[in-house]
Amino acid sequence: MPHNFHMTRKFLPGALCAALLSACATAPAPNASRPPAPSAVTAADAVLPEAWISAPVAGDELDSVAAWPTEDGGVWLIATAKSSHRLAVYDGDSGQRLRTFGEPGHGPGQFKRPNGIAVFGDAVFVVERDNRRVQVFELPDFIPRGSFGEEQLQVPYGLWLHETGPGELEVLVTDSFMADFKTGLLPPMAELDQRVKRFRVTLEGAGVQADYLGAFGDTGEDGALRMVESIAGDPVHDRLLIAEEDRRVGSTLREYSLNGPYRGRSLPPFDADAEGIALWACSFEDGYWVAVDQVSPTLFRLFDRATLEPRGVFAGEQVANTDGETVHASPTARFPAGALFALHNDQSLAAFDLRDIVRALQLRDDCGR
Repeated sequence: MPHNFHMTRKFLPGALCAALLSACATAPAPNASRPPAPSAVTAADAVLPEAWISAPVAGDELDSVAAWPTEDGGVWLIATAKSSHRLAVYDGDSGQRLRTFGEPGHGPGQFKRPNGIAVFGDAVFVVERDNRRVQVFELPDFIPRGSFGEEQLQVPYGLWLHETGPGELEVLVTDSFMADFKTGLLPPMAELDQRVKRFRVTLEGAGVQADYLGAFGDTGEDGALRMVESIAGDPVHDRLLIAEEDRRVGSTLREYSLNGPYRGRSLPPFDADAEGIALWACSFEDGYWVAVDQVSPTLFRLFDRATLEPRGVFAGEQVANTDGETVHASPTARFPAGALFALHNDQSLAAFDLRDIVRALQLRDDCGR
């Protein structure tokens, strides 16, 4: 049955308005520790200096990051902190940590293992693995608007938003439930058709309404999503790229169409986990995909937006063990052509000037100006 949820709230005085963009009955316990990232096997075509790296904060276990442009021409970076159960906000030009939001719990504005995050206009969507839902907040004050997915999601991780009409979004949420979460025992192949859950979300007034539209996922050996987290789409090319993280079959990106079927193509295997996926649009049809290969140092793999052909690999001088990333291709005071922002070693954020990436990998000029 469709799941509908509506929450109302009052606007805070002086709030800024910015337009822009388990198979188990109980939630699994968070991982107590994480092994170090493996070393890279692939050689980087270029090693680039980071424009900045934020001061490390131990205990957060940062995972994913989204960019939100501010009215003064700057940009906020909002990162999920899995272990401290909150969001951390950074200034995109300096890397300075501005504030945190949230606390452990189940209520509105509380989190339990937040993971995926995405921004649409002045709304930020946050996936919580262990609360098994997506919460929606209004920026810049993080006012709760509502939540959805509680009845359908089992072990959700990543999400992608696609505008389908005025105030209406399609939200795809990856769901990496296991037959045995602790050991990583996979469900039967037939159940992998539930790996991506689809919702129609309407942002109405102060609330949010969500209707569940079903799930998809290939159940064949080549196209199945065994361990899934990151997902991103490109409506112009009718394409979803979904990260398969199971290195037992070769961690990679699988290509699906927007309406769900596997398109019969996966990219060459990564050295380690395929993680954050970001679309870098240089024009209406052209540009690049940037995907993280979670090694130490992190490899950032670029692919042609239209053909998916490889277009180069770069690493930073320091950045390692990256989970999430985002490309912000709009100008700011520090980055006139925009920047790529990426997580570093679970504790920091880092920035790369897009102009440096264009020069180093000899990419299209219109992507770096």
